[in-house]
Amino acid sequence: MFEVRNSVPASAVDDIARQNRLTRISSQRLELAGSTVYRYRVTDGRPVPVVVQALEQDVRIGATQPNFVYRLAESPAPNSLSGTQYAVLQMRLPEAHRVSTGLGISVAVIDSGIDSTNPELAGSIADAFDAIEGAARPHKHGTAVAGIIGSHARLMGVAPRAKLLAIRAFASEGGRIGADGTTDHIVRGIEWAHQRGARVVNMSFTGPRDPLLSRELHAGKEKGIVFVAAAGNEGPNAAAADDSVIAVTASDATDNLYPAANRGPHVCLAAPGVDVMVAGPSGTYEFGSGTSMAAAHVSGAIALMLQSRPDLSPTAVRTILLNRARRLSTETGGDGNCGIGVVDALALVTEPSEKQGPEGAGSTPLARGGEHSTVGISRTVSPSTSRPDQTKD
Repeated sequence: MFEVRNSVPASAVDDIARQNRLTRISSQRLELAGSTVYRYRVTDGRPVPVVVQALEQDVRIGATQPNFVYRLAESPAPNSLSGTQYAVLQMRLPEAHRVSTGLGISVAVIDSGIDSTNPELAGSIADAFDAIEGAARPHKHGTAVAGIIGSHARLMGVAPRAKLLAIRAFASEGGRIGADGTTDHIVRGIEWAHQRGARVVNMSFTGPRDPLLSRELHAGKEKGIVFVAAAGNEGPNAAAADDSVIAVTASDATDNLYPAANRGPHVCLAAPGVDVMVAGPSGTYEFGSGTSMAAAHVSGAIALMLQSRPDLSPTAVRTILLNRARRLSTETGGDGNCGIGVVDALALVTEPSEKQGPEGAGSTPLARGGEHSTVGISRTVSPSTSRPDQTKD
């Protein structure tokens, strides 16, 4: 993938491709990033890093990078039926829904194919976009993530009245478990979500350091979009460490953190994500575990908050999430700069001065000095490589 400098005419793009023996696939105007990205295929067997290095030497090129591969951040469910919808009690959803249900808030789910016919999601999917060519099949990961946010039949979703924007950016190939997506699929999904007025974007996937995606995320945040990312399971996830996203790890019914989840200074928030009862394709139900599930719970909680306070900025949303989370006393972030807390939906929709449940059960602030203060958390990202992320499902 490459972009040309502003002073370079469009006619030069084909010349660049001929000189570098590239076959054109597509071009995409990214309104958020303010650029046009050209995508090409290397057909003669040269390694992608070699081609990228050659393009970097061309003065007409503004930026170039591989079309990185991302994986959905899911884990196999253990053989356990314990804790059915424990998130309902942990997050105090019934009480929160008396105040807010996410009504009118658009939440984009960048994931695999979602089964819109599942009764849990009936009427919840406002629009859909397919960034991948080929037949779309309902996929358990996308259906589960969307259901955590918007279920309203036998399950209780976090934001049952939110408007879901279903974005298919991941597909399974060759019978493999899990699904892959690329930089191109994801950034086109973000562009579409922005055009449809998404306030929250759920990113339950893992991937490498990606300059183009990072620019898109930063531009989207500046436009008021809140990005929520899964911390990832059993492998590095630079996408979740980006300064423009809220990284989420998973906790279980007893407030223990998911052992397989990534840790780091950017991970300060947890949500239910172990043995979570979720909706599946064809009206089925199953248990799922992973930071993907946790991120979806946070995306739904943000929709609850934005219904009553739609003017909140992404920075303010993050600060409130941290300040009103229920502190896990023995857990800290990777460098000790933040305590890890579990998201509390009722606390997010209730003013701090109001009583919050039995015996005033509220949240313990993770950041001192009030919700209008800046939470001082350092964020670091590992050096980039051009290899696709190898995180397992």
